[in-house]
Amino acid sequence: MKLLSVNIGKPRRNPWKGLSATGIDKRPVDGPVAVSAPGPKGTGAVGLEGDRVYDVKHHGGSDQAVYAYAREDLDGWQTELDRPLANGVFGENLTTLGVDVNGALIGERWRIGSTVVLEVSCARIPCATFQGWLERDGWIKRFTQAALPGAYLRVIEPGTIRAGDPVEIVHRPGHDVTVALVFRAMTLEPDLLTQLLAADALPQEDRELVRRRTTA
Repeated sequence: MKLLSVNIGKPRRNPWKGLSATGIDKRPVDGPVAVSAPGPKGTGAVGLEGDRVYDVKHHGGSDQAVYAYAREDLDGWQTELDRPLANGVFGENLTTLGVDVNGALIGERWRIGSTVVLEVSCARIPCATFQGWLERDGWIKRFTQAALPGAYLRVIEPGTIRAGDPVEIVHRPGHDVTVALVFRAMTLEPDLLTQLLAADALPQEDRELVRRRTTA
């Protein structure tokens, strides 16, 4: 298991959400990249130095510090979409190889390289920016049906990472709440929502959403 690339966003205009900019246009970078906890959502800060988000209400902050997507899943989409998909094109900071990103457990911890430890926190939910960026009508619906969302991670131990670093799973919690399960529950299968509360590391924002939806 390893990092194929570390991807940093290049700001560009965002006509799909009415925002001044988006950081979804992420490109692989050479050399080491510093990783640290960004603090609460609302400032635009994320976990990788040189990157940021612009939709500060919905993105960024400690629970969405780093976004990972598997190269194997990109390859599957590449075949379906009949177009090349470069590392970073889904807006991911980390493009991985050999890591079961969607099967990762909430609270699972990955050591990347020699210093950085990240913890799986939640699933990515697709938005209008993602659909517009890929220039694919119906993309939100298709991405949701596939339930291959990729994982957001929080920073437990800061440091530096770079392309080629090994990825090691150093902790797996004692429940069965995966990234894919969170995504399915939050989107098309609300009957699964109560299962998510077994994951202590699920972000408080998501836990409150689960409670609202299951007690209404």
